[in-house]
Amino acid sequence: MATIRARIAARSLGPGERLPSIRRLAEALAVSPGTVVEAYDRLAAEGLIRARRGSGFFVAGQALPPLQLADPAPAARAVDPFWVSRLALEADDSVPKPGCGWLPPDWMPEAALRRGLRQLARAETGVLTDYGGSRGSARLRRLLLARLAEEGLEVGPGHLALTGSGTEALDLVCRLQLSPGDTVLVDDPCYFNFQALLKAHQVRLVSVPYTGTGPDPAAFEAVLATEKPRLYLTNSALHNPTGATLSPAVAHRILVAAGAAGMTIVEDDIFADLEPEPSVRLAALDGLKRVIRIGSFSKTLSASVRCGYIVAPPDWIEALTDLQIATRFGGPSPLAAELIAEVLTGGTYRKHVEDLRRRLERSRRDAAHALARLGFTPALMPRGGFYLWCRLPDGLPEGIPEPRSDGQSDRHPRAPSATALAERARASPTPLVLAPGNVFSPTRTADAYMRFNAPHTMMPGVLERLAAVMA
Repeated sequence: MATIRARIAARSLGPGERLPSIRRLAEALAVSPGTVVEAYDRLAAEGLIRARRGSGFFVAGQALPPLQLADPAPAARAVDPFWVSRLALEADDSVPKPGCGWLPPDWMPEAALRRGLRQLARAETGVLTDYGGSRGSARLRRLLLARLAEEGLEVGPGHLALTGSGTEALDLVCRLQLSPGDTVLVDDPCYFNFQALLKAHQVRLVSVPYTGTGPDPAAFEAVLATEKPRLYLTNSALHNPTGATLSPAVAHRILVAAGAAGMTIVEDDIFADLEPEPSVRLAALDGLKRVIRIGSFSKTLSASVRCGYIVAPPDWIEALTDLQIATRFGGPSPLAAELIAEVLTGGTYRKHVEDLRRRLERSRRDAAHALARLGFTPALMPRGGFYLWCRLPDGLPEGIPEPRSDGQSDRHPRAPSATALAERARASPTPLVLAPGNVFSPTRTADAYMRFNAPHTMMPGVLERLAAVMA
């Protein structure tokens, strides 16, 4: 392959020219004809050469795009949920991402995933070639039902369906339950992609302040009375971005209010396995009367192997299954679902999760201490997980004077702005991807806060880059 590429690059083989025959090139390079056949087939798959039946192989008429395609330069845009998502997903691997929402690769169970892939290579052919069943892998669903029973949520097969991801699970619920113009309640602050997804569904967002023990109960009841939302989206365990844990008293009050208002709650439980001890769950307390559970394994196993799930009453599952067939013709990839099932049953997952919890406890403590030296103050120390919701240090230069009523500029800068700091970090010669507070706040009242991913914050050079951006 290198020989042919070199000849094309040197123009000794031009567009449309016939390549040496398989036998002649094999003799010239002292390799087997089979090796030349495979090389030609691979070059044809890349688009560099073309095969003509009965005539041989020819150099492609058009130049092939470079193997490493550079993404277009990002367009200027407002700092919103899409801004931080695209930065985190598209930034070069050399750019540190203390604002991202996933663990570093060496924190994930690579060895278990590789063992699982080897097992799948010997699986029935249908796993490698067929569509997924309408509800997904029966093997993975049995494992999930057992896990749900451990937390007191006794449900049957009719209560569960697998989806392409946790985000897709939420999207399916929104497709089923919402119409443009409906009102949806979220926490303030909340996971920024809740806002992005709901924007795509053209619904109206209202929010409730989130405290260290859950949504403010009085504000929650008031919003339900005045705004009458159809859905409430939240994390019960290790709330994103605050890391807070829902208390039993607040959970009870929320369920009572939701029941009286006829509102459905969607509980995103994606961080469940990162809790040291299980906390209260709305779905378990409610028995799935008004609460739908969604989740996935992207935070503990792999963000590359996408598979989510929905736990809901059977009539909902039937409707969601039809909707999933209509939008993707079946459940999640059988390869993804069976790989997750293989890892869960391989005997190492529980140990992996226990190790994660211990490592995360140290990482949160170390990151909190290191950030404190730069002036960042965690709003609370989470029981688990990898997020720290931090208040910015006083005196951090913002750079834009506050206008005065007389039209003159005040001498003093505005209060510290996480948005300004994140933009400065992105544009720095040594860039960082940060997650400013306002992307999590529907009311945009969290600009004095920043969400930090503890393991990514403690990677080499990150704190030094952050300090340089703050200077």
